[in-house]
Amino acid sequence: MDFTFTEEQQAAVEAARAVFAGVAPDGVPSPALTAGAVADDFDRALWAKLADSDLLSLLLDARHGGAGLDAVALCLVLRESAKVLARVPLLESTAAAVTVQTYGGEELKADLLARAGRGELVLTVAANGRTGHDGAELAVTARPEGDLWVLDGIQTAVPWAQNADFVLVPALSTDSGRSVLALVPRVHEGAVLAEQFSTSGERLGELRLDSVRVPARDVIDADGAWKSLRDLLATGTCALALGLGEGVLGMTSEYTSKREQFGFPVATFQAVAVQAADRYIDLRAMEATLWQAAWRIGSGAGGALPASGDIAVAKIWASEGVRRVVQTAQHLHGGIGADTDYPLHRYHAWAKHLELSLGPAAAHEEALGDLLAAHPLG
Repeated sequence: MDFTFTEEQQAAVEAARAVFAGVAPDGVPSPALTAGAVADDFDRALWAKLADSDLLSLLLDARHGGAGLDAVALCLVLRESAKVLARVPLLESTAAAVTVQTYGGEELKADLLARAGRGELVLTVAANGRTGHDGAELAVTARPEGDLWVLDGIQTAVPWAQNADFVLVPALSTDSGRSVLALVPRVHEGAVLAEQFSTSGERLGELRLDSVRVPARDVIDADGAWKSLRDLLATGTCALALGLGEGVLGMTSEYTSKREQFGFPVATFQAVAVQAADRYIDLRAMEATLWQAAWRIGSGAGGALPASGDIAVAKIWASEGVRRVVQTAQHLHGGIGADTDYPLHRYHAWAKHLELSLGPAAAHEEALGDLLAAHPLG
């Protein structure tokens, strides 16, 4: 088997490294010292650079101004973004756009995709539902009414909701009982946004929908659209966790190589080296399971289990692995790890958010168990 990335995927990584090279993880106030949000908006300057480097249109077809790449390429870029805690809705906007491209109507594609690829429109996804435990599609009902759909319900913890132009909202159709996706403008009659905050200090949104009317052309009711979107979001979250973990282990290696105790760098002590080695193994497992999941999504290849099984395994490793990496890093840094003038505590806060995003490890272990029960391995 050939596990190397394609030239196009490698080019995307190089472009991403160039864009993220100047990003400082401590470019906003510390979440530990901020009562509200660390900033009112995401990093618009960085967003413009991503657009100029064609990194916002990676997964779009050429007819929409994109490169036509796959989930692996997106995950490679997300991995680089998380190393510097890049404050941009890259995952959400890209995932929403590619879902519209795959399942949306031609009129919606023409209006939305090219502008999203150029960074002129920002998209996000309401993927957490009312509580974060039950499926997001269960939190909102959608009923057809002539040429409109009427939405009612609540979606919580919507990332970048205060600054995105549109929120892609999963809902349950009262007509067919199937999941649909509705594109709701940020400012719209009947839609109310309330502030929530992540552990990372970023603003989230509680989106309340009270008889919100959306044109039928802005509603995607194709089979599999919501599942495909959620799979891509979960896999992208694993890529973010991997990049963050690699950034943290690099910081820890540098610090322990310079910090001396009893006249020797602490990195030479066996207890320190063993803990760092364990976390390196975590990262390699996170990486292997991530690329398996991304490859299944991008290629459509079959397997003993549906692709959702590989995604569950990747998310289990990502959630557990990134938590262990940041905890070990805090331990090996000692007191400086909690110093708000040092960036490690920011990575810890982001790691906790990623660990729980789209379900913690336990939720995906349960989903994997259900899959194994439904698809006995011979």
